[in-house]
Amino acid sequence: MRVLSSVACLGALSLGLVISTSALAISGDEAQLIESINAYRSQAQRCGDAGSLELPPLNSDTRLALSPEGTRDLQQAMTRAAYPMVNVQAISLSGPRDAKAAMSAIEESFCQVVLDPQFVDIGVSQEGRDWRIVLARPLLSGRLGDWQAEGQKLLQEVNAARKIPRQCGGQPFAAAAALSWNTTLAGVAANHTRAMANQNFFDHIDRDGRTPGDRAELAGYLYQQIGENIAAGRDTPRKVVDGWLASPGHCATLMNPDYRELGAAYAVDPKSDAGIYWTALFGSPQ
Repeated sequence: MRVLSSVACLGALSLGLVISTSALAISGDEAQLIESINAYRSQAQRCGDAGSLELPPLNSDTRLALSPEGTRDLQQAMTRAAYPMVNVQAISLSGPRDAKAAMSAIEESFCQVVLDPQFVDIGVSQEGRDWRIVLARPLLSGRLGDWQAEGQKLLQEVNAARKIPRQCGGQPFAAAAALSWNTTLAGVAANHTRAMANQNFFDHIDRDGRTPGDRAELAGYLYQQIGENIAAGRDTPRKVVDGWLASPGHCATLMNPDYRELGAAYAVDPKSDAGIYWTALFGSPQ
């Protein structure tokens, strides 16, 4: 099987053009490939010499379903589709007969692209044995307040989610009690979020090798249990929590009835890969 790729990293675009995309449809194989990519992202993976975290699913966006035989100029294509993006990468495959074969090629040769936490949206197009997979990060659209105000909004979204029984992957969770805001956890979350943004990394382990529990303990938070969810590229608390709920591991942390408190924060750094980062630190005090 012959596999080709084209990758572009483009600057931010400010677009006034509006094009309807409602006529674009996603075929069975295209939808299956998106589902397979999201299932792959939902578990920690080894990719080359590095490992990835469990990642939220990518949103299917028909504006990114670019024909494999279409333009090779991604910036021009994004302009025509009225997709205001910060970064975009495209994978072109020639040879896979179906979504399963295409996913095998992606895992073998392009795991770093589909496991990049900065990407939020995906589009897939197939013509015969030619495929194009486009992953993109849009411009930030949310008008955010300071980190404490948005952290409190994230707490409200988390508590709204905890009111509803749900399945996190194959694990059922009953409705859970609301969490209360904890200023110590919020400060720890803010420090870690700023570190991820300013130092351009995405991990629960910071650059000094400290875990979420280490950071909470150093801040004087005595706990029975600690947990952390992080996110990148999503620009509102609602989008962040929706992404976590769609990811089994993040969902299980969010719905865990043992947690009693939460602190959360976001940070923005235009020079970083993802642009915006979030941390929610869950705790059960001693």
